[in-house]
Parts: sequence; structure tokens; C-alpha cells
Amino acid sequence: MNEIKETFPSEETPELLAEPETHSEPQPEKPATKQTSVAKSAGIVSIAVMFSRVLGLAREMIFARYFGAGFLNDAYQVAFRIPNVLRDLFAEGALSAAFVKVFTDYQINKSEREAWKLASLVMNALAVVLSIITILGILFSRQFVDLIAKGFSPEKAALATTLTQIMFPFILLVALAAVAMGVLNTKGIFGIPASASTVFNIVSIFVGLGMAYWLSGGGWLNTASEDAVPPSAAQWAIIGMAIGTLIGGAAQFLMQVPSLYRVGFRFSPILSFTDEGVRKVMALMAPAILGTSAVQINVLVNTFFVSDINGGISWLGYAFRLMQFPIGVFGVAVGTASVPVLSRMASEGKFDDFRQTLSSSLKLVFLLTLPSACGLIVLGQPIISLIYEHGGKFTAADTNMTAYALAGYAIGLTGYAAIKVLSPAFYALNDAKTPMIIALCSIAVNALASYGFRQVLGNYGVTEATPYGYGHVGVALATSSVALVNFFALALMMRKRISRIGGGEIISAFVKIAIASAIMSAVCYSSYHFLANQFGAKTLTFKFVEALVPIALGGITFVGMAKILRVNEVNNLYNSFARKLGLKNG
Repeated sequence: MNEIKETFPSEETPELLAEPETHSEPQPEKPATKQTSVAKSAGIVSIAVMFSRVLGLAREMIFARYFGAGFLNDAYQVAFRIPNVLRDLFAEGALSAAFVKVFTDYQINKSEREAWKLASLVMNALAVVLSIITILGILFSRQFVDLIAKGFSPEKAALATTLTQIMFPFILLVALAAVAMGVLNTKGIFGIPASASTVFNIVSIFVGLGMAYWLSGGGWLNTASEDAVPPSAAQWAIIGMAIGTLIGGAAQFLMQVPSLYRVGFRFSPILSFTDEGVRKVMALMAPAILGTSAVQINVLVNTFFVSDINGGISWLGYAFRLMQFPIGVFGVAVGTASVPVLSRMASEGKFDDFRQTLSSSLKLVFLLTLPSACGLIVLGQPIISLIYEHGGKFTAADTNMTAYALAGYAIGLTGYAAIKVLSPAFYALNDAKTPMIIALCSIAVNALASYGFRQVLGNYGVTEATPYGYGHVGVALATSSVALVNFFALALMMRKRISRIGGGEIISAFVKIAIASAIMSAVCYSSYHFLANQFGAKTLTFKFVEALVPIALGGITFVGMAKILRVNEVNNLYNSFARKLGLKNG
């Protein structure tokens, strides 16, 4: 593998947590592009993603309240998982990273006009390719369901097939949204595309509930046991939620169209699979399909291993949604903000800046996700009870099983989030093969680990109600293990690729953050059990106290310990927010 040629440090070294300079180098021959620091952009994305994740949790609460963790929700989770994984394969992960790299190169090395032409070509090519895939997916939905959910009963498989056929066009809609996001991000606009998923959640919730009520006549609210085949009214209700999901996907793209036109994009009805730019995007995207989506592919594999556990798919789905909250708010936000910055630095040959930005981005990810992971492990039970358990179809037993799954997932949370930064960094260097090879190995390892961990943990916690014990937790733990292995492999290969990444500083920051997180965990654990022993009644008010008080105490403890241990990223983050709020000058 070729080493990158060293360059002299540039005069302007971007500070991750510093405010951007008010001046910029004149480049009259290049298109003007708004430049912001990774931290500032990540902050914008974080706020937008936080709203999205909160609404995503609200959406999950609705599913838990009205559909529980049995037949209906299992069928929906499998049906949505197929187009959702294909979305990550063809759209948000691989496409965004590949398109941003080539689009940035065109702006720097060619012209604005050529860049806009590339955007139209890529959109049109995607529309053709994904339309064909969508048609095939609809025709062969039953085969896909049988492949990944071998343990489903015929009735559950039939419902999952219908839901899959309804939601399969989702991949085309979010692929177009991904191209729009890539264009806007390279233009320095992060808030609008990051808010697209918020629009998706809002539309899918309200349209879904409206369609559910209209198709079922509201009759699904009084269904029989989750273990039995639900009546037709309940099945029509979940079909209504699937329709809401599809319409939400359309809204996710359409809400970005006005911003596209404001930055200068004009659609052209041109199509060419032999165009140089399109071939570059496809060349990067082909290996990136696996490189950026290994964990999602692993989730699909995990579905196969838990499909015969009644409620297992739902437990993992609810747990994975909670883990996605810090990953989206922190990991994806930092990754999204860093991709255009790293791509521009690589294109301009500023590799010292590239190393510093990558190192700072990883330290920021550790700072934000490591305490989050510890908090989810220690406080998973009260958090899940507060969010999902409200006297509906989601029971206390579901809470416990979901909390165990969440702990298994949270172990790998930091590695998962760091992958969101490392993988796109390779694409910025025109290297998509390395993440692909590592991802292929991780998928194979995950299949073996899922089988092994499920067999081992399936022997524990066996009761009449849970004959498979904690088998589903083993599958979650396998996902975390593979995410960590994937991260370490990517970090080592990146170090080899660019000679150094500031490993000493990264490790030092990680150790300090880990110590602060451990002390925080002890405070969260003690305060939670103290409150649990003091109050017996599980009212909604108590659930708030039981979950939020330990979180607040833990947060205060972590910040205090981080300052004592001199974790520089905490001070830099505070200074960044203080400037934005006008509390500090400069």
C-alpha cells in the first residue's frame, strides 16, 4: 500500500474545537465554499440529530405502546430491516462518502458547472439502478423474509412479506436524500440535511398512526395475546405504519430540495454510466458498500439468529434504537462534519492538517460516547422502563430483556461511533478497499460470534417464559465485539496509511475519559439503587426520578473528574459553547 507523500505544515492548521477564522485564503478560480470547523459543524449536526433521535424514540414508544414486542412488531422490524440495510449499503453510508469525495474534487480541480452536472448524473443513475432493485425486492420479498427470519411462523412471514413490499421503495427515496445531503454538506450546510430524519420521524408517526386507525378502524387497540396470530384489524394497523414509513422517506428527500436550489443545483435529465465522475463515484462506492455498512449487515445476520426467539427481534430492535441515540448525536455528527473537511484537505494535499483533524475527531468521539456507553449499561433498565413501559403491550419482562440486550450493544458503542469517522477518512484518501476488506472479515467473524455467544448465553436465564434464556444478548454482544475489532483494524491501517495519527495522545485521552466514566458509572449505579430502594411504587413520576436523577449526578461527576484529570477536550468543548453563547470573547 503506497504511503502518502509528506507535505510541509500549512499556515492554517484547523483546530477541532476552535472557532473558524474570520479570514480565508482567496481562491478566485475556485467556487466559494463555506468552511467551518469540524466541531462547529458537528455541533449543528448534533442538535439536528438529537431532535431526530428524540422523535425516533417517540416513534419506538408508539410501537411499544400499541404493538408490543411480539408478532406485529417482529414482522415490522424484519420488513423494515431489509430496505433499511439496503439503504445503508446503497445510500446513506457508502454513497455519501463516495459522492462527497468526488464532488469535492470536481469543485476544486474542475468547475462548479461540472460539479452540478455530476450531481444530476449520480441522481439519475441511482434512480434507474435502485428502481430495478426495488422491483426485484418487491417480487422476491417472501424469499428475503424466509432467508433472514427462518424461525417465523407462516402467518408472521406472510405479514412481514406484505410489509416488505410496501416499504421497499424506501431505499430509492433515501438514496436521493443522501445525494442531496452530500451536496449540501460540501457547501457548508449541515443543519437542513441533518434535520431530514426529523421530518421523516414526524411524517412517519402522524401519517402512520392516521393510516393505522383508518385501515383498522381503531380495532387493533384491543388485540389478543402477542403470542397468538393477531386479528386482521391489528395486521391492517401495522400495514398503516408501514405506509407512514414510506411517505416519511419521501418527505426526507423533498424537504432538502429547496436548499439544493438555493446553493445553485439545477436538475438535468441526463444519464450516463460511462461518465468519468459517475465511474469514480461507483468505483469508490462499490467497496464502500461493505466498508461503511458492516455493522448494519451484522444486524441483518443477527436477525437470522434470533428469529425463532419470540420477542427477540423486538428486544434487539428497541435496544439498538437506544444505542443509536448517542451514536447519531455524537458519532454520526462528528463523522458527517469531518467528511467534507477531510476530503478537501486530502484533495489539497494538506496531510498534516488531515492527521490533526482525524485525531481530534476521534478524541471528540471518545469523549462523547464512552460515558454514554457506561450510562446505558448501568441505567438501561430504568431508561427503558421510562421510555417504553407504560401499561401497554410492553411489559416489565420486555424491559429486562431489552436492558440486557442494550448492555451487550453498549459495550461496542464507542467503536461503532469511531468507525463512522475512520471509514470515510479512507475514502477521502481514495482508498475504499481497506475498509471493505476489514468489513468482509468482520461480517464473517460476526456470524461465528453470534452463533457462539447465543449458544453460551442461551443456557442462562432459562424460564418457561424465556426458553432461549439470554441468547439474544449473545447476539448483541457479538455485534459489539466485531465493532471493536473493526475499529482497531481501521485505526492500525490508517496509521500505516498516513504514517501517524497521534496514537499517544489518543490513548492518553481515552484512558482519562475511561477513568472518569468508571467513576461516573459508580455514582449512577449507587444513586439508582438508593432511589429504587427508597420508593416502591413504579409511577411515571418515580420512573422519571429513578432515571433522570442518576443521569444528572453522573453527568456532573463525569465533567468534574474530566477536569481533574485534565481532559483537554472538555475545556475546548466548553470554550466553543461559551463563545457561541456570548459568555467568552474570542
